[in-house]
Amino acid sequence: MVRGQADDGRPIDSRQVESSQPVTSRPVWRGRLVVLAGIVLVALNLRVAVAAVSPILAVVREDVALSAGEVGLLGTIPVVSFAVFGSLATPCARRVGLEPTMILAMLLSATGEVVRATVSSAPAFLAWSVLALAGMGMGNVLLPPLVKRYFPDRIGLVTAVYSVALSFSTALPPLFALPVAQRYGWRVAIGWWAVVGVAAAVPWVVVVVRSVTARAHLRELLRRAPRRTGEQVLVSHDRGVTRLVWRSPLAWALAATWALNTTGMYVLFAWLPEILADAGLDPAEGGRWLAVVAIMGLPAALLGPVLTARMRNPYPLVVCFLACWAVGYLGLWFAPTHGTAVWMVLLGIGGGTFPVSLALIGLRTATPAIAVTLSGMVQGVGYAVAGLGPVGIGLLYDATGGWDVPIAVLLGLVLVQAVVAWRACRPDMLGTPETADEPVPAEAR
Repeated sequence: MVRGQADDGRPIDSRQVESSQPVTSRPVWRGRLVVLAGIVLVALNLRVAVAAVSPILAVVREDVALSAGEVGLLGTIPVVSFAVFGSLATPCARRVGLEPTMILAMLLSATGEVVRATVSSAPAFLAWSVLALAGMGMGNVLLPPLVKRYFPDRIGLVTAVYSVALSFSTALPPLFALPVAQRYGWRVAIGWWAVVGVAAAVPWVVVVVRSVTARAHLRELLRRAPRRTGEQVLVSHDRGVTRLVWRSPLAWALAATWALNTTGMYVLFAWLPEILADAGLDPAEGGRWLAVVAIMGLPAALLGPVLTARMRNPYPLVVCFLACWAVGYLGLWFAPTHGTAVWMVLLGIGGGTFPVSLALIGLRTATPAIAVTLSGMVQGVGYAVAGLGPVGIGLLYDATGGWDVPIAVLLGLVLVQAVVAWRACRPDMLGTPETADEPVPAEAR
């Protein structure tokens, strides 16, 4: 099977278009650099609406009268938005296409960030925060199928690149938030990140504009190309894709893996400073150790997807990550103030199952149409479950008066993740190129 590329960088399968012209080799990145820039910019934008607020929340509350309950609600909005609006991204992408939906998502996030920086009431601040995070929740779901569409030959590498960008999206805003707020005010410190959202939309606008010409050219090729008896030139979208995904054990194993990994990370970001403070460390030191956990996620984000793409079954890699997580939890349980650096490094590396799951969405799906449905299902279910994690661990702490039982539960979740990840990593493919594909664009009909 020979694969070429359309002018907009999309792969063209020789089973779809037969031509007498010889296939010429071309540079592997040619026609896809704009798409790569779009993927990286989107990833850089996917966490800023969350990470830019928490470091200056006390300053924000001086102007916006957020009650303690509303502050708690502000902490819940991200995971709920990621679950709800991530699920809505799938039907939207089916109706208007992946690229236009991504443009909409990035503009929604930018609008929400700008407007919430201008309001003075708590309900308005919360409402516009929902809009900002709605766009980011949609972007979360759309990135894996876009990688599948434009980089089917580089899924591991491109997933690694945008996983690192996603880590920077979490780490950079806290570094700039307080200095910018002190110099220019909290409204600028929150609102200026909308520039990233607007910039992330630009490459996708270019891709959409280019695709009009590319599809017209493809339509002419299809009109002239000979067809083999009984073979469709373009395979229309199978309306059973949703049923295929939601009934798949592979999809549910991926969703469970995603949910358990995200639960663990949300619990750490919510409770790690307090766990260390209760063990006797200074509260400020607990915050610094949390930053170490976040930073140590970068090597895992870079190497995890690349190694996953090269392995027929990446389960041994997942086991290594989970072993790091388990040892980190044990150290946090029995010796939190001794060897703290080791435990934090291990906990950061343990989160490497997250980028592995991202890569598997593209690697275990036959088409972008299946990938976008799987991505929506996995992230919708995963974030919905993960939102219960910090609350549940907090309730366990209140009920038992200590961190022994909560940490034991977290260790148990690691063991459960080891079981479900075994199924998620098996070298199975969800669907086939013939059973489903993207809807035929109106221009190409």
